[in-house]
Amino acid sequence: MRKTSFLFALLVMHGAAMAQAGFGESHVQHSLAADINSAGLVAGEIRNENGQRRAVVYRDGRVTHLGTLGGTDSYTSAINTAGTVTGGALDGSNRWRAFRWQAGAGMRDLGTLGGGSSLGIAINQAGTIAGYADVEDGNFHAFVHDGEKMTDLGTLGGRSSYATGINNRGMVVGAAQLENGYRRAFVWTASNGMRDLGTLGGRVSAATAINDSGMVAGASETADHKWHAFLHDGTKMIDLGAMIAKGQSYATGINAAGDVVGTIRFRDNAPLTFVYKDGRMRIHPNRNALYETGKITDDGKVVGAHYTGHRYQALSVPSTVDLAYKAKPSDYMLVTLLVLMLGWCLRKGYVHWRHGVLGKPAIY
Repeated sequence: MRKTSFLFALLVMHGAAMAQAGFGESHVQHSLAADINSAGLVAGEIRNENGQRRAVVYRDGRVTHLGTLGGTDSYTSAINTAGTVTGGALDGSNRWRAFRWQAGAGMRDLGTLGGGSSLGIAINQAGTIAGYADVEDGNFHAFVHDGEKMTDLGTLGGRSSYATGINNRGMVVGAAQLENGYRRAFVWTASNGMRDLGTLGGRVSAATAINDSGMVAGASETADHKWHAFLHDGTKMIDLGAMIAKGQSYATGINAAGDVVGTIRFRDNAPLTFVYKDGRMRIHPNRNALYETGKITDDGKVVGAHYTGHRYQALSVPSTVDLAYKAKPSDYMLVTLLVLMLGWCLRKGYVHWRHGVLGKPAIY
């Protein structure tokens, strides 16, 4: 039995050699990575067994809790190179408020556009934050906050809008309602205001990210009422979902090189991550992959969370995945251990059979 236990322990050690996930939270907690900066500082959240969310930053095994604005919950959405974080936190009146967090200064409430709530969604290297906030009539509008004041970006003729991305040139993307009530992906600049990016033939679309070249990623309804990820190059909308055989697709991030990342959902199957790079569509296998896909960094990391069957754990994976499996030294050790275990089982089985034939006790 001691031999069996030893072999089993080695098998477990082989599995443990895989990439570690999470922020070191307990086994009853969940974690999610929202963004990661060039210094390796991850912005995310930890959720306890009661569903309470807490904004955190994480690096090298150390978790820093960002706190709240007087309420119980908070979460992060984005982080820039300086380590400035934005997201949402509950205040003492149980209202969600957009925040700016900086080490040493803590969490600061960014206010609203006249209503009760707001959320910070994106931040650029200058620290300008984009998101959306309630207005006086009860609707919500996209905003930018430059550190001093919150600016209302308006709509495309409808009642509501929200911002999801901002680049270092101050260009903002998101979705805004038309006069007929349908939402459209938009790009906003201080000089030209809000521009409708159109659709892939359907009624609605939404932008989720923009890089410094002005390339926009998002998702649009098609003429046959399916959702397809898109890349807008500044002049036209390119259908990325058409490169994917099955399922609905949604782009969630874009980096400086124009690589687009997103998620594919097909019926009740687990979602898959896709990466559009150098004109090619790559779909990550679901083995050790992301369940929730977020952003892609300039050095090719994709952040989000994977699902272990009972909880989510924060995880970053490379954007380029070689689908041809390459054996590792530990794999050869595993095969050797399996052969040894099989040989041990066969030997014991033979002894058991031989003792049975001779009428002796069949014991190990």
